[in-house]
Amino acid sequence: MGIDLQNRHKKKRVRREPKSENIYLLMLVKLYRFLARRTESPFNKEVLKRLISSRIHRPPASLSKISQLMINKSEDKIAVVVGTVTNDERLLEVPKMSICALRFTKTARARILQAGGNCYTFDQLALMRPTGSNTVLIKGRVNAREVVKHRGNPGVPHSHSKPYVRSKGVKFERARGKRSSKGFKV
Repeated sequence: MGIDLQNRHKKKRVRREPKSENIYLLMLVKLYRFLARRTESPFNKEVLKRLISSRIHRPPASLSKISQLMINKSEDKIAVVVGTVTNDERLLEVPKMSICALRFTKTARARILQAGGNCYTFDQLALMRPTGSNTVLIKGRVNAREVVKHRGNPGVPHSHSKPYVRSKGVKFERARGKRSSKGFKV
């Protein structure tokens, strides 16, 4: 075995600050960097990591998913979402719950407040629960985005990836691949 002289000086690239120029987000990163250092709380370290990450890794969480995860929890627990909380019209009754998030859609905020719950920002959460006690950290599905359905090779046998087509119909691409009946071996 030898030493890789070409690549030994290269460091692993880890994101240390957000690329966004959003002032509120930058202030939250400062605040949670301080809390992670001073409280030695794993909650604050995880929130800091999620605040720094890209928007793809800060997926939205729906009200129905949050209510599912909070159904057996006590009322004094706060659901924490580092991302957006969105409304889900399929959820008929929103239970009373306290949620902290970066952003709420208008309808989601209205439904939470109408049910008697509370919507908090991260700076309010830092004052109320500096160590993250009695909180539940929730994350939306990263692979729920439309672009994930197109990953892979459409048309290959046993592939379920979705092709990019202009429209559905007879004269548009169907992406069924080569037929075994035409003499091609796959």
